[in-house]
Parts: sequence; C-alpha cells; structure tokens
Amino acid sequence: MSTSRGGGRVRGSSGAGRSAQPARQFRSGKPTRPGASPAAVRRDGPVTKTADAPVAKPSRAEQKAEASAVLATGVQTLTVTADEADMRLDRFLTARFPQLPFTHIQRIVRKGELRVDGKRVKPNDRLLEGQSVRVPPLKIEERAPAPRSLKHGGDDLAFLKSITLYEDKDVLVLNKPMGLAVQGGSGTTRHVDGLLEAMRDADGQKPRLVHRLDKDTAGCLVIAKTRFAATTLAKSFRSRTARKIYWALVAGVPRVKQGRISTYLAREEQQDGDARMAVAQHGDDGASHAVTYYALVDNVAQKLAWLSLKPVTGRTHQLRAHTAHIGHPIVGDPKYFNVENWELPGGIQKKLHLLARRIVIAHPRTGKPLDITAPLPPHMKQSWNLLGFDAERFDPIIDAPEE
Repeated sequence: MSTSRGGGRVRGSSGAGRSAQPARQFRSGKPTRPGASPAAVRRDGPVTKTADAPVAKPSRAEQKAEASAVLATGVQTLTVTADEADMRLDRFLTARFPQLPFTHIQRIVRKGELRVDGKRVKPNDRLLEGQSVRVPPLKIEERAPAPRSLKHGGDDLAFLKSITLYEDKDVLVLNKPMGLAVQGGSGTTRHVDGLLEAMRDADGQKPRLVHRLDKDTAGCLVIAKTRFAATTLAKSFRSRTARKIYWALVAGVPRVKQGRISTYLAREEQQDGDARMAVAQHGDDGASHAVTYYALVDNVAQKLAWLSLKPVTGRTHQLRAHTAHIGHPIVGDPKYFNVENWELPGGIQKKLHLLARRIVIAHPRTGKPLDITAPLPPHMKQSWNLLGFDAERFDPIIDAPEE
C-alpha cells in the first residue's frame, strides 16, 4: 500500500561536447504503473514512564554535553566509529559536540587547528572508520535553546505534517513550498532545517538534510530521520543513483525536442555583489562538469514550453543555468532569465516555475525503490490551467539515460 499526502503520489517498484545535442528517443508510451511502495507509518507518540521505572542511562545529548565539557579542558582525540564513517568532518563534530557553533567548527578547520590522522583537512572531507580526529582546546559556551514556546513548536510540527508526502521511521519526504529556504542564511530566519527542530527526539537528535533545493524551487525534499538513513541516502545522491525529475515552464520552444545539455559551470560574481553560475571551460578555476537531459512535454505556440528535466549531476543552479544557456530560461527566474523584450503572458505569476516533481531513491533500510511525486505548487498549477497543460500527461523524460 502506498501513502500520499499533500496531493503527491508515492510509488514503489522492483527493480563535454556540444552544449545541447539530440539524445536517443526516450520511451513514448504510457508506462506500466509499478507496484506499491512500503507503507508509510505514523510517528509514534511519546513514551510515558512510570514513577518506579529504573533510572535511565544518560541520553546521547547528555553524553555529548559531558564530552563537550571535557573538550574545553584540553586537546582531545576522537576515533571515528562505524556509524560515523563517511560523514563530513564538520557534520561529525556537530554530532559529537552540539554546543559548538557550526561557524566555529568551520573556522578551526580552515585554520588547521584540527587534524585527522595528523593531517590538515577541509570541512567537507569525509571520514573513514578508525581515523583519529585531534580537536584543540576550546572554550565552549553553553548554547541556550532557541526561545520557542510549546505553541510555536506545535505549529511547526503541524506545518511539517501538512507538507509531508511520505514518512516512515527512517525517511521523511516533504513537499517544500516555493519561497521556503532549506537552510538558514543572512536574513533568513524561517527555513526547513529550523522547522525540523520541532522533531528533535529525547536524545537530542533531529532529522537531517541530505540534499538541497533552491529557496524558490518547490517539490520533493528528502530528509533522513536517523543517522543510518542520512549516511545511506547521502551516498545515493553522491553516487547519482537517486533519480530526480523536475518540471519547468520556459520561454520559447526548444528546436530539439529531446536532448542532452553538457557544459562546465563556475561561480561568477556580479557587479551588484550577487553571484550566479556561468558556463565555463574545462580547467577554469572552480569549473565543474554538469549534465542535464531534457524533454519537451507540451507547448503553447512558440511562446512557452513545458520541459521535463533530469539532472545527472547536481551543481548549484544547474537547471536554471542550463535552460538559460540553450536560450530557454525558466519563467520567473530573477537571476537567469535573459530574454530581451519578453513580456509575461497575462495570468502567469512572476515566480520561479520550477518543481522538483519526482524522486526515486533506494530506501536506506530495505533497498527497495521509494518513488515519490509532488503536486504542482499553486502558481504553477494556475499557469498549467491557463495554458491548457495536463499535469497527468505522460512524462517523456522517465527513461532518459543516467549519464
């Protein structure tokens, strides 16, 4: 049995050359609907303890607090456990020492004060089981819990439930609304990572982010509820075994109906102090290879087109930069829309028309495919209705190549 919430669908199954070039035809027939996915289960309520219950062992949060106190007195050497293998160094330290501000962790690593097996490392370096992490003496200030009333915490939890597409004991998939940031930043006070505080358990653990969506991109956002799930899901995204399908409304209609976009992308600073990803050359400073498959689903004359996009790589702003590169930027994109003298048709809102429509990823516990679909956000649904697009139409990108 599959569970669908918030209008989404859950499915399960068994099983650098030219910038844009024709790709082999993807399957055009209606696919056979796969079987059902593992049933989603509700989150269990709090466990009630009796007055004469035996004294419980210190929680992991309490153990970490004690470890943090030890850390402040001198040099400490930590050994990476099997459960912590493949974690990023900065995430490892955050998990071990929750009192240590994340910015502080980044700073001591950059300064070379922290060593792994005696060597300097980067915050995003991944650890191996058995490695030794030397942490210098630090003065750690106890961080008071963020002021949050029970009502506010309850509101956050209710909001998360209202946008939940799928949930079990390991995995949570949210239908992230357009305009909600995934993580905090300058001037950003409300974001998914902060909302997840409402799901922090008795051991001080909260669900973890394993990938990102841009603030104005709506749709499927996968969250790990356990450390085991976080490690496994993160590997799926890094190894590109997770299949991601996006929908976009773009300006104009691509001449090549199905194709492959292959470029290098690099961060480019703008005069206004903002930054964007620009097409670069192999060997340029900071350039990374990016590959996207696309397919035309429907169009209105030569004015607008509904594209289905399948990113093979996961570069920052990849889909937005790639569609702009082939001359068909995404409607409502304030950063990459580059068509001169183009007027937005009446009734279509000037908001980013990009949806993380579908995610297919191996379940971290069972290994079976978890197939989740998100509905169109309100502004895209309005545009689809106005343009006469059928959201139930078969998506031709489904069987696009994986590389």
